[in-house]
Amino acid sequence: MKKSLPWGVLCLCLFIMSCRKDPLNNLTAEESRIYITNYDTSARFQNYRTFSIIDSVAVINNNQLQTHDRTSIDAQFINAVANALTARGYTRVSRAQAPDLGVAISRVSNTSTNIVSYNDYGGYYDNYWDSYYWNYGGYDYYFPTYYGVYQSSETALMIDMFDLKNASQNNQIRSVWSGMIRGSGIFNSSNVDNQVTALFAQSPYLKYQ
Repeated sequence: MKKSLPWGVLCLCLFIMSCRKDPLNNLTAEESRIYITNYDTSARFQNYRTFSIIDSVAVINNNQLQTHDRTSIDAQFINAVANALTARGYTRVSRAQAPDLGVAISRVSNTSTNIVSYNDYGGYYDNYWDSYYWNYGGYDYYFPTYYGVYQSSETALMIDMFDLKNASQNNQIRSVWSGMIRGSGIFNSSNVDNQVTALFAQSPYLKYQ
């Protein structure tokens, strides 16, 4: 025989359901952050020894490079990335010392949802940090085929790592590792170190010897 719930019990159930946390609309800033890494599977990271990191952060808004003065948050990210690589056994040097790896950091903001290959924005390095920066004038940047996703009205932090050690072999500066941080609170100073740590934790292969 079919039974019905008493009216009071039914009301209580509806009340509890209405108070439940929506997994999509009620995420905390920390819960909203996503960490994505990609790398060139042919790269042998243990064969690189030194790195140099560009001392400013590029800002790319709706596929346009913006004029941008370095901020204290930019400096925090630069230092956090440098510390993470040092902890992996790499040695930081100046770009004049022929580093094995070149590291660049960018803020990428867009107002629509897109799926793009990293090649699509790689050209910004030719305009902002051309190959002369790394003492390889006339070389082109090369990005393997992999893709990134960014959503409307969202700013992501991008970290790109380039193989400078082997650039002279093919006249290209090849991207060997990229990391992306998406979500809320990315540029809160208290979150910087933890975010960089979480991003690099996804890449245990990224270490010297």
